[in-house]
Amino acid sequence: MLAVYNLIQLLGLLFLWPFFLLLVVCKAKYRLRIPARLGFGLSGLVGKIPAGGPRIWIHALSLGEVSSAVTLVHAIREHFPDAVLLFSAATSSGEKFARSSKGLPVDLFIPFPLDVYPVVQRFVKNLRPDLFILVETDFWPNFLHEVVAENIAALLVNGRISQESYRKYSFFQAFFLPMFRSFSFLAMQRQEDVEKMVNLGVAARKVKNLGNLKYEAMLPKLGADIISRKDLGIDAARPLLIAGSTHDGEEEILCRVYQELAKKFPDLFVILAPRNIERAQGVMKLVRNKGLLVSLRSAGSKADDQLMVLDTMGELAGLYQRADIAFIGGSLVAQGGHNPLEPAVAAIPVLFGPHMEDFADVVEDMLAAGCAIQVGNESELFQGISAYLKDAGKRQEKGVAARQFVESRQGVNMRHIDLIRQVLS
Repeated sequence: MLAVYNLIQLLGLLFLWPFFLLLVVCKAKYRLRIPARLGFGLSGLVGKIPAGGPRIWIHALSLGEVSSAVTLVHAIREHFPDAVLLFSAATSSGEKFARSSKGLPVDLFIPFPLDVYPVVQRFVKNLRPDLFILVETDFWPNFLHEVVAENIAALLVNGRISQESYRKYSFFQAFFLPMFRSFSFLAMQRQEDVEKMVNLGVAARKVKNLGNLKYEAMLPKLGADIISRKDLGIDAARPLLIAGSTHDGEEEILCRVYQELAKKFPDLFVILAPRNIERAQGVMKLVRNKGLLVSLRSAGSKADDQLMVLDTMGELAGLYQRADIAFIGGSLVAQGGHNPLEPAVAAIPVLFGPHMEDFADVVEDMLAAGCAIQVGNESELFQGISAYLKDAGKRQEKGVAARQFVESRQGVNMRHIDLIRQVLS
């Protein structure tokens, strides 16, 4: 299959080389990247690699994969301080993000070779890592074949197989399976990913369920500083809903939802926490224009207030610890949502709207675990909150499930570090 791949590649290059040449000449973003990925300047890069312990090459495809890799890179540096870390990203956006990531502790950023056999061979032989780590995806047959040929250990981390990818891998199994078998171990995000990889033909002993690296960056610390109800000026008996990190347009919806809820639950208290606290005064004005009683957090709450607008920094995590229900802002309007794990760690039920694209993996896992509710609109939000306010037992059950969800995902980095240590030994 590799021979067929290289033959097709050769025929393609014979016809397409004028197009690639035109890209290099006319497009600035390709002018440096394509020559670098073909190996121009490689000798100079090799000369910059410092002496040290094991040489680890970490590769990520693009922005999403690089963001997953960041916490792992920091953990590798912490646990293998003498290691020489090389980092590559396949796309310019991924490389730019990696280079801009604050203090990413790598020794050298390098280009990832185009999957042309002589080019790949030169890269691998010259860079000669002790371990190659691929983050999530970017499988190239010539590269992985050369890694195996040079007896270099390879590790797939944060692997995931969607249903669409599974169908593709199954249909082209003869092409993909040799690449998957090139890895010493494959660390997958979930058990179902493990099962899919094994079903494709990879030995079960090589496939591990180590969790999702993205959680490590997003997980809040357990036991955030708790703010007392007394400090807030809110009676301990009042049910408390916090709408965290809200955006323009959402407070209007939440006020209408509150007005409907207050007919059945007059003691309900709501804290609106705008994502941008500079909007706090405007949000308070909006709430007052609805005929509702509201104060700013900095001014303190009065006994007859119905809502509070958070205008202080760094308190949201602690406030969740005193809440009964949480709603995640940026999700009723198309803002991509915010981190649903922050209220989950406080053991309270979590609701969010349809726009959680920035946290799609987390949302999928939370919904599967039954510890969150996704609503499609204002009416469903009212119904979801109302159901929790009616049933304290249900609130507690979902809150405990949310907390357990967070706790079960602690330590993802360390599981990967243990596997890396095993491979290097």
